[in-house]
Amino acid sequence: MAAPNKSLGQHWLKDRDVLSHIADCAELTKDDTVLEIGPGLGTLTSELLKRSKKVVAVEFDAELARKLPAQFPGTNLEVITSDILSFDLTTLPKDYAVVANVPYYITSKIVQLLMTADNKPRIAVLLVQKEVAERLAAKPGRMSILAVSAQLFADVTLGDVVKAALFTPPPKVDSQVVILRTRTTPFLSDVSEADFFKVVKAGFSSKRKKLRSSLAGGLGIDKTEVEIILQKAGINPDSRAEALTLNEWVEIVRIVA
Repeated sequence: MAAPNKSLGQHWLKDRDVLSHIADCAELTKDDTVLEIGPGLGTLTSELLKRSKKVVAVEFDAELARKLPAQFPGTNLEVITSDILSFDLTTLPKDYAVVANVPYYITSKIVQLLMTADNKPRIAVLLVQKEVAERLAAKPGRMSILAVSAQLFADVTLGDVVKAALFTPPPKVDSQVVILRTRTTPFLSDVSEADFFKVVKAGFSSKRKKLRSSLAGGLGIDKTEVEIILQKAGINPDSRAEALTLNEWVEIVRIVA
Protein backbone atom coordinates (compact mmCIF):
# COMPACT_ATOMS: atom_id res chain seq x y z
CA MET A 1 0.00 0.00 0.00
CA ALA A 2 1.30 3.43 -0.94
CA ALA A 3 2.20 5.64 2.02
CA PRO A 4 -0.06 8.71 2.38
CA ASN A 5 1.51 12.02 1.41
CA LYS A 6 1.06 14.43 4.34
CA SER A 7 1.67 17.50 2.18
CA LEU A 8 -1.34 16.51 0.03
CA GLY A 9 -3.56 15.84 3.04
CA GLN A 10 -3.87 12.15 2.18
CA HIS A 11 -5.63 9.87 4.68
CA TRP A 12 -6.65 6.43 3.42
CA LEU A 13 -10.14 5.17 4.24
CA LYS A 14 -10.74 1.44 3.76
CA ASP A 15 -13.84 0.70 5.85
CA ARG A 16 -16.29 -0.90 3.40
CA ASP A 17 -19.44 0.13 5.27
CA VAL A 18 -18.37 3.77 5.27
CA LEU A 19 -17.30 3.70 1.63
CA SER A 20 -20.65 2.16 0.70
CA HIS A 21 -22.52 4.84 2.66
CA ILE A 22 -20.61 7.62 0.86
CA ALA A 23 -21.42 6.11 -2.54
CA ASP A 24 -25.07 5.51 -1.59
CA CYS A 25 -25.49 9.17 -0.61
CA ALA A 26 -24.84 10.14 -4.25
CA GLU A 27 -28.03 8.32 -5.34
CA LEU A 28 -26.29 7.00 -8.45
CA THR A 29 -27.82 5.14 -11.37
CA LYS A 30 -26.27 3.23 -14.25
CA ASP A 31 -26.75 6.35 -16.42
CA ASP A 32 -24.53 8.54 -14.23
CA THR A 33 -21.04 9.86 -14.81
CA VAL A 34 -19.21 10.44 -11.53
CA LEU A 35 -16.34 12.81 -10.93
CA GLU A 36 -14.19 11.45 -8.12
CA ILE A 37 -11.74 13.93 -6.67
CA GLY A 38 -8.55 12.41 -5.28
CA PRO A 39 -9.26 8.68 -5.70
CA GLY A 40 -6.02 7.73 -3.94
CA LEU A 41 -5.84 3.93 -3.62
CA GLY A 42 -9.19 3.44 -5.36
CA THR A 43 -11.16 2.08 -2.40
CA LEU A 44 -14.06 4.48 -3.03
CA THR A 45 -13.59 4.20 -6.79
CA SER A 46 -14.60 0.54 -6.68
CA GLU A 47 -17.91 1.42 -5.00
CA LEU A 48 -18.62 4.14 -7.57
CA LEU A 49 -17.88 1.88 -10.53
CA LYS A 50 -20.45 -0.63 -9.25
CA ARG A 51 -23.18 2.01 -9.22
CA SER A 52 -22.53 4.24 -12.23
CA LYS A 53 -21.97 4.33 -15.98
CA LYS A 54 -18.52 5.94 -15.81
CA VAL A 55 -16.07 7.30 -13.24
CA VAL A 56 -13.75 10.18 -14.09
CA ALA A 57 -11.07 10.17 -11.38
CA VAL A 58 -8.95 13.32 -11.04
CA GLU A 59 -5.79 12.62 -9.04
CA PHE A 60 -3.05 15.14 -8.30
CA ASP A 61 -0.53 12.50 -7.20
CA ALA A 62 1.02 11.29 -10.47
CA GLU A 63 2.22 7.95 -9.06
CA LEU A 64 -1.22 7.05 -7.68
CA ALA A 65 -2.85 8.12 -10.94
CA ARG A 66 -0.49 5.88 -12.91
CA LYS A 67 -1.31 2.81 -10.82
CA LEU A 68 -5.06 3.21 -10.53
CA PRO A 69 -6.30 1.96 -13.97
CA ALA A 70 -4.62 -1.43 -13.56
CA GLN A 71 -6.77 -2.10 -10.49
CA PHE A 72 -10.00 -1.91 -12.49
CA PRO A 73 -9.51 -3.64 -15.86
CA GLY A 74 -12.56 -3.80 -18.09
CA THR A 75 -14.34 -0.95 -16.32
CA ASN A 76 -15.34 2.48 -17.58
CA LEU A 77 -12.76 4.38 -15.53
CA GLU A 78 -10.92 7.44 -16.81
CA VAL A 79 -8.02 8.64 -14.69
CA ILE A 80 -6.75 12.19 -15.17
CA THR A 81 -3.60 13.51 -13.52
CA SER A 82 -4.51 17.06 -12.56
CA ASP A 83 -5.13 19.53 -9.79
CA ILE A 84 -8.92 19.56 -9.42
CA LEU A 85 -8.87 23.36 -9.18
CA SER A 86 -7.46 23.43 -12.72
CA PHE A 87 -9.78 20.75 -14.13
CA ASP A 88 -12.27 21.80 -16.82
CA LEU A 89 -15.71 20.79 -15.52
CA THR A 90 -17.29 21.57 -18.89
CA THR A 91 -15.75 18.35 -20.23
CA LEU A 92 -18.20 16.39 -18.08
CA PRO A 93 -21.77 15.59 -19.16
CA LYS A 94 -24.67 17.61 -17.76
CA ASP A 95 -25.98 16.45 -14.35
CA TYR A 96 -22.84 14.54 -13.41
CA ALA A 97 -22.28 13.60 -9.78
CA VAL A 98 -19.26 14.35 -7.58
CA VAL A 99 -18.04 12.03 -4.84
CA ALA A 100 -14.83 12.65 -2.92
CA ASN A 101 -12.86 12.20 0.27
CA VAL A 102 -11.61 15.79 0.30
CA PRO A 103 -8.34 16.99 1.86
CA TYR A 104 -9.25 19.37 4.66
CA TYR A 105 -7.08 22.23 3.48
CA ILE A 106 -8.83 22.49 0.11
CA THR A 107 -12.47 21.86 1.07
CA SER A 108 -13.75 25.43 0.76
CA LYS A 109 -12.08 25.92 -2.63
CA ILE A 110 -13.60 22.70 -3.97
CA VAL A 111 -17.09 23.66 -2.78
CA GLN A 112 -16.69 27.09 -4.39
CA LEU A 113 -15.42 25.52 -7.62
CA LEU A 114 -18.35 23.12 -7.91
CA MET A 115 -21.11 25.47 -6.82
CA THR A 116 -20.09 28.40 -9.04
CA ALA A 117 -19.16 26.38 -12.14
CA ASP A 118 -21.03 26.89 -15.41
CA ASN A 119 -21.50 23.11 -15.49
CA LYS A 120 -22.55 22.35 -11.92
CA PRO A 121 -22.94 18.77 -10.67
CA ARG A 122 -26.40 17.40 -9.95
CA ILE A 123 -25.14 16.33 -6.55
CA ALA A 124 -21.85 16.48 -4.65
CA VAL A 125 -21.11 14.08 -1.80
CA LEU A 126 -18.00 15.09 0.11
CA LEU A 127 -16.28 13.54 3.11
CA VAL A 128 -14.87 16.52 4.97
CA GLN A 129 -13.79 17.61 8.43
CA LYS A 130 -16.82 17.29 10.74
CA GLU A 131 -16.68 20.93 11.78
CA VAL A 132 -16.68 22.04 8.13
CA ALA A 133 -19.62 19.74 7.31
CA GLU A 134 -21.58 21.29 10.18
CA ARG A 135 -20.70 24.79 8.98
CA LEU A 136 -21.86 24.01 5.43
CA ALA A 137 -25.23 22.72 6.67
CA ALA A 138 -25.71 25.35 9.40
CA LYS A 139 -29.10 26.91 10.09
CA PRO A 140 -29.84 30.59 10.83
CA GLY A 141 -28.26 31.39 14.16
CA ARG A 142 -25.01 29.64 13.18
CA MET A 143 -24.58 30.77 9.59
CA SER A 144 -21.26 31.81 8.03
CA ILE A 145 -20.16 33.03 4.62
CA LEU A 146 -19.33 29.40 3.77
CA ALA A 147 -22.86 28.29 4.68
CA VAL A 148 -24.50 31.15 2.79
CA SER A 149 -22.31 30.52 -0.27
CA ALA A 150 -23.06 26.77 -0.35
CA GLN A 151 -26.77 27.03 0.42
CA LEU A 152 -27.30 29.71 -2.20
CA PHE A 153 -26.55 27.08 -4.83
CA ALA A 154 -27.51 23.81 -3.14
CA ASP A 155 -29.68 22.09 -0.57
CA VAL A 156 -27.14 20.96 2.03
CA THR A 157 -27.68 17.95 4.31
CA LEU A 158 -25.45 15.76 6.45
CA GLY A 159 -24.59 12.06 6.26
CA ASP A 160 -22.73 9.85 8.70
CA VAL A 161 -19.91 10.90 11.00
CA VAL A 162 -16.68 8.99 10.24
CA LYS A 163 -14.35 8.53 13.21
CA ALA A 164 -10.72 9.53 12.77
CA ALA A 165 -9.60 6.03 13.80
CA LEU A 166 -10.98 4.60 10.54
CA PHE A 167 -8.34 6.45 8.49
CA THR A 168 -4.68 5.64 7.86
CA PRO A 169 -3.05 7.68 9.27
CA PRO A 170 -5.80 8.95 11.60
CA PRO A 171 -6.40 12.70 11.19
CA LYS A 172 -6.64 14.83 14.32
CA VAL A 173 -10.43 15.23 14.02
CA ASP A 174 -13.46 13.23 12.93
CA SER A 175 -14.96 13.59 9.46
CA GLN A 176 -18.53 13.73 8.20
CA VAL A 177 -20.33 13.20 4.91
CA VAL A 178 -21.99 16.33 3.53
CA ILE A 179 -24.41 16.19 0.61
CA LEU A 180 -24.99 19.18 -1.68
CA ARG A 181 -27.94 18.79 -4.05
CA THR A 182 -27.64 21.58 -6.60
CA ARG A 183 -30.69 23.82 -6.96
CA THR A 184 -32.52 23.19 -10.25
CA THR A 185 -33.60 26.84 -10.41
CA PRO A 186 -31.37 29.74 -9.28
CA PHE A 187 -32.14 31.15 -5.83
CA LEU A 188 -31.35 34.67 -7.00
CA SER A 189 -33.84 35.98 -9.54
CA ASP A 190 -33.90 39.78 -9.34
CA VAL A 191 -30.52 40.56 -7.76
CA SER A 192 -27.01 39.84 -9.02
CA GLU A 193 -24.55 37.47 -7.37
CA ALA A 194 -22.04 40.33 -7.18
CA ASP A 195 -24.46 42.57 -5.26
CA PHE A 196 -25.55 39.67 -3.05
CA PHE A 197 -22.04 38.73 -1.98
CA LYS A 198 -21.00 42.36 -1.56
CA VAL A 199 -23.72 42.76 1.07
CA VAL A 200 -23.15 39.35 2.70
CA LYS A 201 -19.40 39.94 3.01
CA ALA A 202 -20.09 43.35 4.54
CA GLY A 203 -22.48 41.75 7.02
CA PHE A 204 -19.92 39.19 8.10
CA SER A 205 -17.00 41.65 8.06
CA SER A 206 -17.17 42.14 11.84
CA LYS A 207 -18.63 38.94 13.26
CA ARG A 208 -19.07 40.21 16.80
CA LYS A 209 -20.81 43.41 15.76
CA LYS A 210 -24.51 43.87 15.17
CA LEU A 211 -25.75 44.25 11.61
CA ARG A 212 -26.17 48.01 11.82
CA SER A 213 -22.45 48.34 12.54
CA SER A 214 -21.03 45.63 10.29
CA LEU A 215 -23.08 46.68 7.25
CA ALA A 216 -22.30 50.35 7.83
CA GLY A 217 -18.58 49.65 7.99
CA GLY A 218 -18.55 47.07 5.19
CA LEU A 219 -20.64 49.12 2.76
CA GLY A 220 -19.27 52.52 3.77
CA ILE A 221 -22.64 54.05 4.67
CA ASP A 222 -24.06 55.70 7.77
CA LYS A 223 -25.54 53.56 10.56
CA THR A 224 -28.77 55.54 10.42
CA GLU A 225 -29.15 54.65 6.75
CA VAL A 226 -28.47 50.99 7.56
CA GLU A 227 -31.17 51.02 10.23
CA ILE A 228 -33.68 52.34 7.68
CA ILE A 229 -32.66 49.60 5.21
CA LEU A 230 -33.02 46.87 7.84
CA GLN A 231 -36.36 48.19 9.04
CA LYS A 232 -37.66 48.17 5.44
CA ALA A 233 -36.45 44.56 5.17
CA GLY A 234 -38.22 43.64 8.41
CA ILE A 235 -34.95 42.81 10.19
CA ASN A 236 -33.95 43.87 13.69
CA PRO A 237 -30.83 46.13 13.44
CA ASP A 238 -29.56 44.43 16.60
CA SER A 239 -29.39 41.06 14.78
CA ARG A 240 -26.05 39.55 13.81
CA ALA A 241 -25.11 38.21 10.39
CA GLU A 242 -25.15 34.57 11.49
CA ALA A 243 -28.86 34.85 12.37
CA LEU A 244 -30.13 35.80 8.91
CA THR A 245 -31.80 33.52 6.37
CA LEU A 246 -30.95 33.60 2.67
CA ASN A 247 -34.27 35.31 1.97
CA GLU A 248 -33.46 38.05 4.47
CA TRP A 249 -30.10 38.67 2.80
CA VAL A 250 -31.85 38.92 -0.57
CA GLU A 251 -34.33 41.44 0.84
CA ILE A 252 -31.46 43.61 2.12
CA VAL A 253 -29.75 43.44 -1.27
CA ARG A 254 -32.94 44.49 -3.07
CA ILE A 255 -33.20 47.60 -0.92
CA VAL A 256 -29.48 48.47 -1.06
CA ALA A 257 -29.26 47.92 -4.83
